[in-house]
Amino acid sequence: MEYDVYHIPANFTDAGRLFGLFETRNAIEAVVLCIPTLFCCIRFLPFSITANIIVTLSLLVPIGGFALIGIQDDSLTRYLAAWWRWRKRRMCRTYRGEGFPHGIKRTDIWR
Repeated sequence: MEYDVYHIPANFTDAGRLFGLFETRNAIEAVVLCIPTLFCCIRFLPFSITANIIVTLSLLVPIGGFALIGIQDDSLTRYLAAWWRWRKRRMCRTYRGEGFPHGIKRTDIWR
């Protein structure tokens, strides 16, 4: 029996990514988070231009980097949506100590 051999190109995982590293959705989220932060820093910081640049970059680099990387291979909005669904649907399960199957007594379990 003869098998067909398929060659997988080295850049097959680069589809839908910017620079081969970042997903498009993550890049858009990074821009959406960084533009208001940049505007607020430029508009409201009362320091000299050098101090404004340092403070602005100290805020933008972590915010943009965090948004580009995401959380657990998800974008921030996808992760927050999953977290919100979990938060709304979670329940506190309690055990009242009744209804043991097959005639098991409560004292048999705790030995």
